[in-house]
Amino acid sequence: MKKNNIKLFAYLLGVLALGAFSSCNDFLDREPLDQVTPEVYLNAEDQLAAYAIAHYNFPTHSGWGNGTFSYDNHTDNQATSGYSTRFSPGEWRVGQNGGSWSFSAIRECNYFLEDVLPKWKAGSISGNPANIEHYIGEMYFIRAYEYFSRVQALGDFPIIRNTLPDQQEALTEASKRRPRNEVARFIISDLDSAIMLMNNEPDGSRNRLTKLSAQLFKSRVALHEGSWLKYHKGTARVPGGPGWPGANADYLSGFSIDIDAEINYFLGEAMKASKEVIDAVSLVANNGDSEGTAIFDNPYYNMFAANDMSDFDEVLFWRSYNVQENVYHQNQHYLQRNGGNTGYTRGFVESFLMENGLPIYAAGSGYAGDATISDVKELRDDRLKLFMKAPGEQITDANVEPYPDILGIPEVKYVTGYAIKKGVNRDDSQADGSGSYTGSIVFRAAEAYLNYIEAAYVLNGSLDATATNCWVALRTRAGLDTDFNKTIAATDMAQEAQGDWGAYSGGNLVDATLYNIRRERRCELVAEGMRYMDLKRWRAMDQVSNYQIEGFNLWGGDMQDWYLDEDSGESLLIPEGTEGKTSNVSSPANSDYLRPYQIVKDNNLVYNGYNWHPAHYLSPIAYDHFLMTSGGEPTNSVIYQNPNWPIEANGEPID
Repeated sequence: MKKNNIKLFAYLLGVLALGAFSSCNDFLDREPLDQVTPEVYLNAEDQLAAYAIAHYNFPTHSGWGNGTFSYDNHTDNQATSGYSTRFSPGEWRVGQNGGSWSFSAIRECNYFLEDVLPKWKAGSISGNPANIEHYIGEMYFIRAYEYFSRVQALGDFPIIRNTLPDQQEALTEASKRRPRNEVARFIISDLDSAIMLMNNEPDGSRNRLTKLSAQLFKSRVALHEGSWLKYHKGTARVPGGPGWPGANADYLSGFSIDIDAEINYFLGEAMKASKEVIDAVSLVANNGDSEGTAIFDNPYYNMFAANDMSDFDEVLFWRSYNVQENVYHQNQHYLQRNGGNTGYTRGFVESFLMENGLPIYAAGSGYAGDATISDVKELRDDRLKLFMKAPGEQITDANVEPYPDILGIPEVKYVTGYAIKKGVNRDDSQADGSGSYTGSIVFRAAEAYLNYIEAAYVLNGSLDATATNCWVALRTRAGLDTDFNKTIAATDMAQEAQGDWGAYSGGNLVDATLYNIRRERRCELVAEGMRYMDLKRWRAMDQVSNYQIEGFNLWGGDMQDWYLDEDSGESLLIPEGTEGKTSNVSSPANSDYLRPYQIVKDNNLVYNGYNWHPAHYLSPIAYDHFLMTSGGEPTNSVIYQNPNWPIEANGEPID
């Protein structure tokens, strides 16, 4: 813990430099830096503000690449040129150290709350009282956010509310894990405190967290835990379940759980929190423009590509950039000019409905087929038309989309042929390498609509008026027939299961209504990094065995004609298995559809497809953490390992 104290002290010195003193005289009158102590800080509104924002750790665009629009890679929605060890059992192993078992950020939240809450109650913090309360609320939010990341990765986790002395005995005692439902309740308690204290306009631009952000996030946490407990019920991944490792911990000997009551509690909390957002925020309009330069005047399209997102009420919290201040990213270089080493999967693209509300396979759907990408998009859900590229479409004011380069180097490759258009800004100068400054959304209100629909149906087995209205609003904006019962009646679960892992929970197909609720979520949150979290909480990967990721119809349509040598007219495509040549595409003998993981066979652990191991629903705890909390004998540690993982560095999952 000494290292954390040094880090905290260094940060507090940074707060001093950033804004603790506002005039030259104040600067000259300050104490010598080598005599500064933490006690002189966190006494004024601006110091609280600086401390809180320094602890923002949200997924936003940064560096080179597609930014957050690549975060759905390694799911059934998106693919990249490399594979993930999560789908190659035996390759993901127990680490020697590190991992999600980390407390430094949590400790810094606890330090703030320990120091500030007594001062706030005593009225000794200078500044605007509403702003002071807001920044305190932000730190409750940030602690909740940090804890939620641990629950997602590890499940059961220690609940630590205070800073701890640098003593081995105290640190070992604090390492005792608590059942995940208790941790989730602790998170919700922190979010309730945040909601009580925060306001919705801390800076007028929503570049800071807001009360609505906290309400939305509360609905996410509650839905996550309620659905996890429901679908993982009866496994060792749920407290009290058969084989639950916490049952062997002496300090949990008195633990009991009414799991159905817990499921109902969390789903009810998800409904209440999401409704607060639904009642306050309407969805941004879609004017239907999806072709030519008119797309750049469509508010729904612009919401994801704007430089300034403060005009979109649906955006509850976003990050802004400024090239002049050296705060920028480079995602437009990839989104506008190439494939960015990612692409939508065939299964994802085929899940989008037709405008008339029918699945593509249904009689009378009007599906034009997939001989070309333009055909794929014809008469489809506006979200597919708006957020997937097709050759010849306007990409910026000055440029149109070329055919997808599936043969390029990995950094710029169109991995599946189906390319991301979400977030593409009309200004092509942002792609010249000097820096992109489009905003990055962290929270938007549409998620609350989706959370309410799912929580209501899973809890009650039916849709109430609010859920119905939310679903109609989402389908209206997507340009779909609003009669979702028509879609449900036309849904063939056997067909859907071929390309959508969300058709399953625990290896079994879900009912058509629940599936279409999940489909709505999948299509609304396209390329927003939510898919893997959803698949895990739904327990939707038990059935994933030798699953082949596919892209566009390379061999069965017209698209292979794009890849001809301009001089000789010969094909540039070299199928896998071609004798004497290095392959650059998958073989038509395996599928008409491009298979990005069957281009090369040798030394390719996923050539035969994706496979899932149940251990992967939770991450393993690294070996050193057991060693440090056991007196030298890891198996005697107060920490217990997650299901199907050994207490062994480099250990493979246990069947």
